[in-house]
Amino acid sequence: MEPNNRWFIAATVAVALLLAVMPLPHQWLWFRPAFTALLVIFWITRMPQSLGVGFAWMVGFLEDLVTGATLGTHALALAVLAYFSLLTYQRTRAFNPAQQLMWVFILVGINQVVGNWVHSLAGKPVPGLTFLWPALTSALLWPWVAPWLSVVAGRLQVR
Repeated sequence: MEPNNRWFIAATVAVALLLAVMPLPHQWLWFRPAFTALLVIFWITRMPQSLGVGFAWMVGFLEDLVTGATLGTHALALAVLAYFSLLTYQRTRAFNPAQQLMWVFILVGINQVVGNWVHSLAGKPVPGLTFLWPALTSALLWPWVAPWLSVVAGRLQVR
């Protein structure tokens, strides 16, 4: 029986969590891509029968712990993102790169809206629409991140 190399999924989540807390200059903080959201979209699109909303919720809960956010903020937002990713994974696979970029922008935007909603319920509103910048930067990273992860996951036979 071949190993399924699921350790690679855990390793990518660990790297995304490290990138989520990587120090950045104050003026760049709003532009930090949503690395965990990108990973959830990638892994759910790649392995929809194995990974789902529970996986996304756990990744979000870990992000809440690592970043010090209100518990459940990222967990809920990534669970919603995972739900939409599961609903559309077959179509997403058939999209051309420009369509995928736009779909990632929409998904991460939904993720950011849900996260901002939970932040505002906790009494920490974000001014204006600045909370949507990570959706743009994440979408712009997608054409580089997804093919690289796909190649490495294929070579490692992640199943």
